Amino acid sequence: MCVKVFLADDADVMRRAIRSMLSDREDISVVGEASNFRETIQKMAELHPDLIILDLNMPDRSHIAPSEAKRLLNGAKVLAITLGAENLDELLASVGAVRLLDKGELANELIPAILELAPAQSRP
Repeated sequence: MCVKVFLADDADVMRRAIRSMLSDREDISVVGEASNFRETIQKMAELHPDLIILDLNMPDRSHIAPSEAKRLLNGAKVLAITLGAENLDELLASVGAVRLLDKGELANELIPAILELAPAQSRP
């Protein structure tokens, strides 16, 4: 099986870097991406990813109530990424994130985190 991952980051260079890190993996498939939170929500119903890699600092994320954000993400697990932010506990709770990674550590930590958080039926 293959873990279906969705990338949500307002920085195109970051989405490209993550996609590149995952491109050679047969057990992880990037099923879509978005540059803002509204676009992320719109694509969830269509794509049904297992996991969303979500930048906590996307500018439009704060316009949606936390309870609504969790519901709109359609049950996918959220792996939050950031370059540092204040009120991290509040930000993580606002999107229902189950794990947080610093963007500076993605090269070493991203793939193990994805595989750890993958639903049992999606694990290789």
